[in-house]
Parts: sequence; C-alpha cells; structure tokens
Amino acid sequence: MFNTLKFKREIQSWIEMPHLRDILNEIKWTKDLEKTELWYVHRGAPNDTKIISGKDIVKIEKSSLDTTTATVPYHRIFKVVYDGEIIFER
Repeated sequence: MFNTLKFKREIQSWIEMPHLRDILNEIKWTKDLEKTELWYVHRGAPNDTKIISGKDIVKIEKSSLDTTTATVPYHRIFKVVYDGEIIFER
C-alpha cells in the first residue's frame, strides 16, 4: 500500500537537501578541500564504491566534478566526509 505521508516527507527532504555542488564550493572557498572524502558509485570496484580525496579534485562543474583520474557526475556521489564527519549522505 502506498504511504502518502511518508512520500510527502521524502519529497520535502529532497527539496531541502542542498546541492552537492554548493556544498563542495563552500568547502573549496571557505574551508580546506583536502580534508574532504567523496564516496561514489563506481561499477566494477569492490562493493561498487570508490573514495576520492578532495586533494584530487581539479574542477567543480555544473553537473560533475573533475578529478586527477576521472569525471564524476554528482548523481553518483552518495557520501561526503569532511574532517572525519559525514556532512552529506543520500
């Protein structure tokens, strides 16, 4: 059975969730990007997950970020850790 109330809560949390690009830009310009880890889905990697360090981020684009080894679309990033604390998770 479809739970309308639960669905409305989920939609509200999606609306209130800050954009990952905004979070990364804030860290880049006001904090230390090198203290950041990004966890993302990478098919074929162990557990389909890779972790990249903020020091490997070369450019923050509109829909992805460029690292020293790859371009990672934001929709694949599921967790951001800053200085040992989870600051973004979906």
